[in-house]
Amino acid sequence: MYELVPACLRGRDGTLVFGLVPAWAWRRDTGATRGPLRLSVMNRRFLVSLPLAAALAVSASVSAGSSSASSSADPESVTPAWGASLPLTLAVLGDAPYGAEQVAAFPDLIADVNGDPRVHQVIHLGDIKTGSSSCTDEYFRHIATEFERFRDPLIYTPGDNEWTDCHRPAAGGYDPLERLEVLRSQFFAEPGAALGVRPMVLETQAVDPAHAAFVENTRWASAQVAFATVHAVGSDNGLAPWFGGNETPEQTRLREAEVRARTDAALSWIDDTFDAAEERGLRGVVISMQADTFAGGGSAGYTEIVRRLADRSRAFDGEVLLLQGDTHRYLVDRPLAEGHEGYGISEPVTNLTRIVVEGETVSEWLRLTVNPTAEQLFSWQRVPVD
Repeated sequence: MYELVPACLRGRDGTLVFGLVPAWAWRRDTGATRGPLRLSVMNRRFLVSLPLAAALAVSASVSAGSSSASSSADPESVTPAWGASLPLTLAVLGDAPYGAEQVAAFPDLIADVNGDPRVHQVIHLGDIKTGSSSCTDEYFRHIATEFERFRDPLIYTPGDNEWTDCHRPAAGGYDPLERLEVLRSQFFAEPGAALGVRPMVLETQAVDPAHAAFVENTRWASAQVAFATVHAVGSDNGLAPWFGGNETPEQTRLREAEVRARTDAALSWIDDTFDAAEERGLRGVVISMQADTFAGGGSAGYTEIVRRLADRSRAFDGEVLLLQGDTHRYLVDRPLAEGHEGYGISEPVTNLTRIVVEGETVSEWLRLTVNPTAEQLFSWQRVPVD
C-alpha cells in the first residue's frame, strides 16, 4: 500500500489543482516528510511505478479537487492519466507518415487534431515510415519531434517498419535489435511519460523486473476504461527471418529470443490490464497494437496473444475494443464473435470489437469517444483532414 500525501499541481496559467501523490516518491526526491507538496513536471517520473488501482484513487482525488484539472491550458503539471468518469475523446492514427510527401504533410494532420477541442489524448498505432525507407536516427528524431507538436498527450506503440523490417536493404540493412534500442531511446526516453505538449503520466511495464526492457508497453485509465498499448508488430510479430532469409544461426537465436520475451511481456501486460479493470469495476478495456493479428486468417506469431485476448475478453463483464493498424484499410469487425478456427478458439467472444484504422495516409484520422454514462460505451468517426 502507498501512503498518499497532498500535492499542489500548477499549470502555466497559474491554475492550482490539489491532489495526492505517493509520499515515498516525493521524499526520495526532496527529503520532505510532511506538508503540502508542489509537483512540477520534473517530478512526474515518480508516479510511473504507481499501480493502476492506486493511480485510479489518485486521479479521483485530483478530479474532486478541481473540475478544471484537465482543461487548464498547456498545463505544466501532470495531466491526470487515470480514473475520471467523464467522457473522453481520443484521436487514433497509424501507419503514417508514409513517404516524403506524407512527411511533408504530417504537420497538417497534427494541426487538424490539435484544432479539435474534443480531443484530449492521441494514440499512434505504429509504422511511422514505409517499409522500404531508411531507418535512420535522423528520421526517428524528426518524427519524435513531430509527435511532440501534438497539443494533447500522445501514446505511441511501435510498428514493424521502424525496427523489425530495418534489415531490408532498402531500409538500410540494419540489425533490427539495434534499431529497437534506438527507437526506445528516441520515443521512450522518459519512462511512463506520454509524448506531446501536455504531460501525462502512464504506467509502464518497465517497472516490472521480469519485463524491464518493455518501456513501450504502457497503461492508463480514463472514462471508466482501462487503456493499454501492447508491442505486437507485423512481419508475423517478428518471426519473419531477417536479411532475406540469409540470417546467421546466432541472428536466428536472437530474433526468436526477442519474440519470445516480447510475447511473454504482452501476455503479462494483457492480464494485468484486465485484472485492474475487473478490480475497479471498469466498463471497458482498450488494447492498442500495430499488428493486424487477423490478416490472412492469422499467423503463428500472434496465436498466444489472440488466445489470451479471447480468454480475458470472454470473462470480462464489459466491452473490449481492439485498435490495430498494419494493413492500411479501415475495418470494423468482431473477429472472435464465432470463435476462430485458425487460432483454435472454439468459444465465441461477443464483447470484443476491433477497429483497423485507415493507414498509409495523412488525410484522415479516427475520432474515438468513450462515454461511460451512455448505453454505447464506444463510438467513433473517420475524420478527414481539412
